[in-house]
Amino acid sequence: MGNDNKESRGYGWAIAAGLNAALAAISAKFFFSQLVKYSFVILFNVTMWVCYTNSLRALSSLQATVTNFATNFLSSGLAGFFLFGEALSTKWFAGALLIVMGVFVLTKSSIETQKED
Repeated sequence: MGNDNKESRGYGWAIAAGLNAALAAISAKFFFSQLVKYSFVILFNVTMWVCYTNSLRALSSLQATVTNFATNFLSSGLAGFFLFGEALSTKWFAGALLIVMGVFVLTKSSIETQKED
């Protein structure tokens, strides 16, 4: 039971890392003042690294990295669509679906490997 809780927190940290990475990219586009822009980019990147290193304490590097990447990819793409009016093609949605499916496959196979050990 404790291991499941630790893993859940690890995924929470990895998702938070991906969201902060996306927020860093968004803030680079969103603010007009260079000082504010760079301050937010640095803040979100430092926060992302803190979250990512915390996720590595509970997950394998593969699980943490893939979850972080998938969250960053999806949230950046959706933010581009909703905040900046960028078009998202069918290929983007197909790629996003494949990434999410890959995250689930990697997560499930990693859990099954841990149970066998």
